[in-house]
Amino acid sequence: MTTTTDEPLAARAEAFSARLFEALVPAMELLCVELGVRRGLYAALERIGSATVSDLARETGIVERYAREWLEQQAAAGILEVAEEGDARSRRYALPAAHAEVLLDSESPYAMAGVGSFLVGMTDVFDAVVDDFAKGEGVAYHRYGAAVRDAISSLNRPGFSLAMEEWMQSAADLDERLRTRPSVIVDAGCGTGWSTLALARTYPLAHVIGVDLDEASVEDARANLAETDLGDRVEFVRADAGDAEALRRAVPGPIALGTVFEALHDMNGPIRTLRALRSLLAPGGAIVIGDEKVADEFTPDGDFLERLNYGFSVLHCLPATIAEGQDEANGTVMRAPTVERWAREAGFTRFEVLPIEHELWSFYRLGTD
Repeated sequence: MTTTTDEPLAARAEAFSARLFEALVPAMELLCVELGVRRGLYAALERIGSATVSDLARETGIVERYAREWLEQQAAAGILEVAEEGDARSRRYALPAAHAEVLLDSESPYAMAGVGSFLVGMTDVFDAVVDDFAKGEGVAYHRYGAAVRDAISSLNRPGFSLAMEEWMQSAADLDERLRTRPSVIVDAGCGTGWSTLALARTYPLAHVIGVDLDEASVEDARANLAETDLGDRVEFVRADAGDAEALRRAVPGPIALGTVFEALHDMNGPIRTLRALRSLLAPGGAIVIGDEKVADEFTPDGDFLERLNYGFSVLHCLPATIAEGQDEANGTVMRAPTVERWAREAGFTRFEVLPIEHELWSFYRLGTD
């Protein structure tokens, strides 16, 4: 047997090796961002304008040596700017206004402080996910802890708060009905409640009920509700949205609208959920779903969204969904033909992809009319 040097193979191996090594940099930078968020370092920099190592250490109660290393790392990464040159002790650092909006404004359309938290939460249970590949029992959502729950909440909140009205206007007849008549809305898989609160603000005549299976999320949603003036029209219930009996107990009468935002792909037995929601629909009512934007079919060498969603699926969504039961576990990559199949099997006769422009999500309308 003879061996030869395969130059194209070597070049591909070198490129892949470099890709994996280079991936360390953004991963570690995300963790350093999360450190800055958790220790309040960015908030302190915004408060005091610019800071030396000792200024930041004094303001936040951290050790100066750590303050210096973090500040230098952040400036090297282009996240902070050097406001005044000097040596290691006298150099002053500042947080640019644009970066402050991204990291500190929870309702900015550019808010992204939660990405590091997501990475931390998935890393916390990584060993359990690795082990479960040989068991198939799943890793329960609550085991991912507050890090993932808060990340999902913070990343989705701006869209709900800023764009819910625009989204719903894409279904003009439904939007008009909800604006002009008292109605009941069920927001299934509501998480920490930002979608539910946004629906209530969009439709002042509606009573809106947020339903979620995760106890901690429901507690957070109730705390978020307590900070508003919507308490007479909004409530949060811990229940399985796929349990028709439990859903009927939680909901007073027929509903004009059921919504499932960024949650259907996480539900074990999505057809059960859609069937349960359909059983509550008033004549002319509809279900609106917002979920991941992916291609209609699998192809190798996927684009950014395919890679993003498969990463989430392997490390979080699929294990958490498997843990909920023995029904269908889809994972994050929820393709339009799959949603249509679920809708038909759940008894819906209308399936429509709504004309909503969104970088990350696709939207669907289901009905029986």
